[in-house]
Amino acid sequence: MRSQPPFTMCFRVKFYPTDPAALKEEITRYLVFLQIKRDLYHGRLLCKTSDAALLAAYILQAEIGDYDPGKHPEGYSSKFQFFPKHSEKLERKIAEIHKTELSGQTPATSELNFLRKAQTLETYGVDPHPCKDVSGNAAFLAFTPFGFVVLQGNKRVHFIKWNEVTKLKFEGKTFYLYEKKIILTYFAPTPEACKHLWKCGIENQAFYKLEKSSQVRTVSSSNLFFKGSRFRYSGRVAKEVMESSAKIKREPPEIHRAGLVPSRSCPSITHGPRLSSVPRTRRRAVHISIMEGLESLRDSAHSTPVRSSSHGDAFMPRGRSSRAESSERVAVIADENYSPADSVLPTPVAEHSLELMLLSRQINGAPCSIEEEKESEASMPSAAEVEALGGELRALCQGLGGSAGTQAEQVNKFVLSVLRLLLVTVGLLFVLLLLLIVLTESDLDIAFFRDIRQTPEFEQFHYQYFCPLRRWVACKIRSALSLLIDT
Repeated sequence: MRSQPPFTMCFRVKFYPTDPAALKEEITRYLVFLQIKRDLYHGRLLCKTSDAALLAAYILQAEIGDYDPGKHPEGYSSKFQFFPKHSEKLERKIAEIHKTELSGQTPATSELNFLRKAQTLETYGVDPHPCKDVSGNAAFLAFTPFGFVVLQGNKRVHFIKWNEVTKLKFEGKTFYLYEKKIILTYFAPTPEACKHLWKCGIENQAFYKLEKSSQVRTVSSSNLFFKGSRFRYSGRVAKEVMESSAKIKREPPEIHRAGLVPSRSCPSITHGPRLSSVPRTRRRAVHISIMEGLESLRDSAHSTPVRSSSHGDAFMPRGRSSRAESSERVAVIADENYSPADSVLPTPVAEHSLELMLLSRQINGAPCSIEEEKESEASMPSAAEVEALGGELRALCQGLGGSAGTQAEQVNKFVLSVLRLLLVTVGLLFVLLLLLIVLTESDLDIAFFRDIRQTPEFEQFHYQYFCPLRRWVACKIRSALSLLIDT
């Protein structure tokens, strides 16, 4: 860790429960509630205005309790940040639901109702990966507890259940999803992002589809001519987790809800800047906007699918048919476009590229909030450390300045691919030659083999090479058998 202590550790839900209400313990439901509340705040959980107002009202009821006119003045709901963007109409609707419909609900009941409503939304449990389709249109690929989802704009253009997904594959920047009738192709911004997307798909499919963890198998993205990646999901599957949860026998743990007060006073709500309903974490290192990934995606070049011409021709009509089929099941999921405003970048970022991104952000004078400035001042290194870090970054920039390293790596990959192809070709020819010799020396009475046996070249090969070799092999076999019998 490059930052200075104290360290802030952020825990996240990796696999969302298909039915949050089925979780046995209240503390588990509360942790899932915190994650989904964070998804709502960062724009990952997208919904229509009516659903958004109800979800925010549930959060308000869980955190400040019943509405009290003496403690909650007009416009009190506007002091909380539930979504990336607010409107006065939405804030009035939140306050109206909180006042009239949720009175008397305990925090646990409000959280459970929140989970039940969030579960019904199209973007529940999504981990968005920015990509492009075959036409170059920006899209988000996501894996949910129920299947594979493709989001474009404010619409869900594809939804494939896990039991309908037959294969997941990637080649370079190209990601393939095979269904029973169609093949979906998308392009990630980098090969590393595509590999990470593939691994996430393998993990989610194994977790939600399989009955037992013993059914998990190693998955490979390689083919006959190219050596690909291998990956195996490790851990329990969803069914095993829920069965284990049902067997828990202990006293319910005490829950310390973050910042929960039965009824907050007016000054605690009205003074100061707009409060976030989720704990704020440091936006250094890992909190990089996914929209930055989209910007880099727009400017990046994408490789075409590595396929033969015949296979590629066969693929295009399937793509068109898939669009025709998907257009019938397009579902509008929100009033605004799906664009997660602030979320963890789904692809691991190399340390040197991350430092360069942070450095370029400082050089370009990117705006930051007051809280970010305070955090940066609290963890500000000394002048000597800054100078040393600057020297390292300058050296790193010089090393990355030229594209010779990247070109050399591409050439090496191409040479290795050619060598693999050559090796496979020679091996196949050798096997075919041996098969032809065996069939020709056999007693098969076929005109083709009969014509070959009558040629002078074959007769010379038969008497000078094949017969002596056959006698030598037979002698060795007899010697080995005699040694075995003697022992």
